[in-house]
Order: sequence, then structure tokens, then C-alpha cells
Amino acid sequence: MQGTVASFEPDTRSGTVLLDDGTPVAFDGAAFAAGGLRLLRVGQRLRLESDGDGNISMVTLPTM
Repeated sequence: MQGTVASFEPDTRSGTVLLDDGTPVAFDGAAFAAGGLRLLRVGQRLRLESDGDGNISMVTLPTM
């Protein structure tokens, strides 16, 4: 799934993404670290991967 960064806290490396239908989805520092990213900005597009429980396990930049 994909969404747009609504908030990002550099200290904790956690944030919130808005899905295309407007649903907010939170991610934690572990999901951010798993994606290998260094920084995010509000409005940036992300690809989200979830585990079997529906928790966000990784955030990455979408590739074309």
C-alpha cells in the first residue's frame, strides 16, 4: 500500500502516513529503520509493508 507522509518525528523516527482514502496509519522507528531511509518530509509519498498482524513493518520510497 502507499500513502503520503502526514507527520514525521526525527528524534523517534516515527510518524503518520495518510492512505489515499484519508485513513491515518502510524509507523514506528523500527519500520523506518527497516526501510533504510534517513529522513522524511511531510507530503512525501511512501510505500508501506505490513506484517501478518497488520502493523507497519517497513516504509520505503515507491519505485516506478
